[in-house]
Amino acid sequence: MNTGYTSIHHPEDVKQAVRLVKKALREQIGDVERLFDQVKAKIVSEISAARAEEQQRGSAWPEVSQSDIASGKISEEVRDHIRRRGCVVVRQTFNRQQALQWDRSLLDYLDENDFDRVYKGPGDNFFGNLEASRPEIYPVYWSPAQMAARQSDAMAQTQTFLNRLWKFESEGERWFEPDVSIIYPDRIRRRLPGTTSSGLGAHTDSGALERWLLPAYQNVFRHIFANRFDQYDPWDAAWRTRVNEYEAGTTTKCSAFRTFQGWTALSDMQPGQGLLHVVPVPEAMAYMLLRPLLKDVPEDELCGVSPGKVLPVSEKWHPELIQGLCSIPELQAGDSVWWHCDVIHAVAPVENQQGWGNVMYIPAAPWCDKNAVCAANVARALAAGASPNDFPREDYELTWKNRFTPDMLNANGRRSLGME
Repeated sequence: MNTGYTSIHHPEDVKQAVRLVKKALREQIGDVERLFDQVKAKIVSEISAARAEEQQRGSAWPEVSQSDIASGKISEEVRDHIRRRGCVVVRQTFNRQQALQWDRSLLDYLDENDFDRVYKGPGDNFFGNLEASRPEIYPVYWSPAQMAARQSDAMAQTQTFLNRLWKFESEGERWFEPDVSIIYPDRIRRRLPGTTSSGLGAHTDSGALERWLLPAYQNVFRHIFANRFDQYDPWDAAWRTRVNEYEAGTTTKCSAFRTFQGWTALSDMQPGQGLLHVVPVPEAMAYMLLRPLLKDVPEDELCGVSPGKVLPVSEKWHPELIQGLCSIPELQAGDSVWWHCDVIHAVAPVENQQGWGNVMYIPAAPWCDKNAVCAANVARALAAGASPNDFPREDYELTWKNRFTPDMLNANGRRSLGME
């Protein structure tokens, strides 16, 4: 099914596209209400199971250690648990003291380049349709600390482990190479002790409007849209590496395919202190896709979706999903957390935060044709010290002292940017 809409410009174009795609999808699915009830029952059951795990052991998040990843000691049972929950904590991806040293060096990097004086405020409005405020995000990409983590052996091993949880060969094609991930430079978060923050509302990234309107995304979710939910596998990479997001002006977008989003803790983090939450059910995307097709949603709306924004999850339209948000456990600096690219996530509010809340955002983005193009763009941005293509053109680091430069890349880094 192809609506013919491959670009969206005027708001009326959006409304017309939505009306047409909803009509076509309803005809294709047939009994939408019955299918939605089937999907909702599955998701609610999985959320209940996750809550039971939370009660039993304190967290619904599976946990593994970096040392076990490196030695190949992760059992298939644990891998299946990660697939079921769509998220995982990797304990001591980096040594705690190393992570704390990186945190100090990041602060030195900001101070020696007078960041507090030159900073002009947020350069995008990517989270503007969510019901909470932005975390404390710094548009810094090329510090030695960030690049050391990105090109480390430990990160490469972790990313390979995560990529291999996916089905990367299906329908006669090899969709990505699991053992090489590109460097995808993202920002840092520094949240001071004493911070009061309203957090970040529940959402998913990597496409919003696109998930209904683009033919490649319709292929990704073909089983859902064909009323074959029992055949839908969120871990099948088929067609995902051929999806492109709509251009979104100056707002943030992601030109890479990420198997997992993730970040690495640069400080210890305690429960209740504004931590990351997820709905630990990767199949919940089916609920999100079918919900706008029900009769109580206006014909030209998709439950709060706006062009160029993240895909919002709300109490109004998705109450069962909001009730499924589960916090990460207590973390030490050096631990990393990862969640499937479709998984719903949020940052909880906090009042008078105790301790720091500092992270480096580093995802898993395996090598494929789509990511090779992204890697070439990243290499050019690194050479110039410019903001990466997926982020606003703020370019703070063009002339910064002690910035990481291409001659400092190791073998992992060169491979990740297609340089060898």
